[in-house]
Amino acid sequence: MSKLDVKIGLEIHVPLKTGQKLFCDCPTDYYEIDEPNLNTCPVCTGMPGAKPFPINEKALESAIMIARLLNCRIYEERKFIKRKHYNYPDLPSGYQRTSEPIGVDGNLAGVGIWEVHLEEDPGRYDLMTGRVDFNRSGVPLVEIVTAPDMKSAEDVRNFLKELMNLLSYTNRIIEVGGLMRADVNISIGDGARVEIKNINSIKGAYKAISYEIMRQKNLRKMGRKIKRETRGFNEKSMITIPLRTKETEEDYRYIPDPDIPPLILKREFITKIKLPETPQNRRIRLIKEYGISEKYAKILVKRKEIADLFEDVAKKVDPNLSAQWICREVLKQLNYRGIKLRDSRLDSGIMIELLGLIDEKRITENTGKKLLERIIDTGESPVKIVEKENLGIVSNRDELSDIVEFVISNNKNAVNDYISGKSEALNFLMGRVMKEMRGRADPKIVVELLKEYLKDYA
Repeated sequence: MSKLDVKIGLEIHVPLKTGQKLFCDCPTDYYEIDEPNLNTCPVCTGMPGAKPFPINEKALESAIMIARLLNCRIYEERKFIKRKHYNYPDLPSGYQRTSEPIGVDGNLAGVGIWEVHLEEDPGRYDLMTGRVDFNRSGVPLVEIVTAPDMKSAEDVRNFLKELMNLLSYTNRIIEVGGLMRADVNISIGDGARVEIKNINSIKGAYKAISYEIMRQKNLRKMGRKIKRETRGFNEKSMITIPLRTKETEEDYRYIPDPDIPPLILKREFITKIKLPETPQNRRIRLIKEYGISEKYAKILVKRKEIADLFEDVAKKVDPNLSAQWICREVLKQLNYRGIKLRDSRLDSGIMIELLGLIDEKRITENTGKKLLERIIDTGESPVKIVEKENLGIVSNRDELSDIVEFVISNNKNAVNDYISGKSEALNFLMGRVMKEMRGRADPKIVVELLKEYLKDYA
């Protein structure tokens, strides 16, 4: 079966950074508190007779901003807040409030965006204990519904990375791991559409989709029909499991909420919302303003926090040195640990210190790399480490001469290789000297000394 037979669409829910919930003034910091049911009131817990507040204007602005960034059309017309009915323990009122589409017919990275709308988050139901925490109930979400334009787990991973990076540039979303949730719709050929609910990471989406495509293909090979259903993804076993038969739009019994007047989106309200700098625009600006290569600029803007780090550091240290170290060394260390910058102890102040030591030739690049491996976890001052542990660069020729002589006398094979014309032998001897000096030797002087001493063996 060809890759083109697979169709994948997403419904992505991202919590908005608003301070207050969508229809009440309860705080939205549920991800920072451990005790359940603190951020609650009669409105967000669906108490009888409780009436919703007017819609949170900042949440509405955020949804419009995001819709515009996704190249959606925004109509100047009435938008109803509707009740989406379903019965689940985390939904005490028996319905979820969701807006009509705010933006439609957009696109991002070659993927169509069907619509962008607002809705309130339900509470959190613990299947193991049967308890419900309503701290999250009523938090504003922006929901982004894509066309089924993706064909593989890799396509979805690339799209979600692009989308979440763009949303981070708005400073309007809550950027905490596990809060973004995606429902994935997958169909193969003429088979029914299967939905996988509540995947809370890009990595999880990749694994769930990979499994589900394989599952559906195997069923088709056995001649079995794919049924329309809703499935969940088990992170531990990395398989999808059936939850229920898929609901249709009619099952939700949408009706306009009689307690909330329709929204009137006027042109002046839409246009006054200032759009943030996009990753594409930032890439162009970084090249022009700092004179760095397009290669590094592209890497930097893929993660807003990395681009922010670069700009902070480049104000104090040579921009090209900053870009090189952040794109190569910092990202290598973060990727090795599987963490984001905000999960490390590294900040711009520490990075400025480290690159300042290298730029001023107070330490070697090798020492700098070893320091970075350490300070990214500890948050220590590079300057203090260098002073306390005597890691400064050694440029004294007499001191280095003794080490060079020692290395040459103990590596006869490499010396003979160099004499016979194998230039890479010099790099080997250089490495031995640096090892003896714990990476502190001035490379330029070491090379000069090696060549001088090796002449005597020619």
